[in-house]
Amino acid sequence: DLISRIKEAQKEDSEIWTIVENLDKQIEFRLDDDNVLWQGSRLCVLNDATLREALLTVAHSSLFSVHPGSTKMYHDLKQHFWWSGMKRDVATFVSRCLICQQVKIEHQWASGLLQPLNIPVWKWDEISMDFVTGLPRTQRRHDA
Repeated sequence: DLISRIKEAQKEDSEIWTIVENLDKQIEFRLDDDNVLWQGSRLCVLNDATLREALLTVAHSSLFSVHPGSTKMYHDLKQHFWWSGMKRDVATFVSRCLICQQVKIEHQWASGLLQPLNIPVWKWDEISMDFVTGLPRTQRRHDA
């Protein structure tokens, strides 16, 4: 369980213990009964790249918020977790996600204006076709 790993790892982190030693000066930080450090109601995540990466991966790929983008992911994470530089880490993580970069609204072409079709007098009086081009290749290198 990721939360248990974070709580256990807190006990060995020097940065966390620096905050703990200065708790009397830190209004927003507190220790619970199990000596776990919280920033308000948010669990403090220590400066461990693998632990943070695991947390970001779980948050980014959960069934409830698949590829949410950096803003939504940051707002969702900050409700439950805290670490110094979290916003930057989330933005960096999302920028490395190929799927997020492909579906970003800024990377999509604006669709053209739709034109109404005249109602034909007789069947097969008029035929129209839509051409879809420029789609990316599949994993097997097939195009549309």
